Amino acid sequence: MYRLMIVDDSNVIRRKVARSQNNERFQVVGSASNGKKAVEGLDVWQPDVVTMDLTMPEMDGLDCISELVSRKPDIRILVVSALKDKATGIQALQLGARGFLCKPFTEDDLSRALEEVMDDSHE
Repeated sequence: MYRLMIVDDSNVIRRKVARSQNNERFQVVGSASNGKKAVEGLDVWQPDVVTMDLTMPEMDGLDCISELVSRKPDIRILVVSALKDKATGIQALQLGARGFLCKPFTEDDLSRALEEVMDDSHE
């Protein structure tokens, strides 16, 4: 079972991800409303995988990705964002994210994207 941390400033999105992904493959261990809280929760929750919004107050997703990867290089991050800006998506991947899912999304979209992030082979 993989430990999942949800990072999004939208309570609706955090609940949607938690509802759809608390199952036999993923256990939601924590959620954060911004990047700063996610970094603070990293040692507490010990996630294997993170869903990450990009546009958040206090610390945005790009800075958070960089910080999480520097602290835990094997962490797997799926960006879940309404931003359709390719440059920002590419930057997130360069910083260490393993995948990108555009909002709005279905539960199936999210499940598929998380499976791809967990099954990717570039260790």
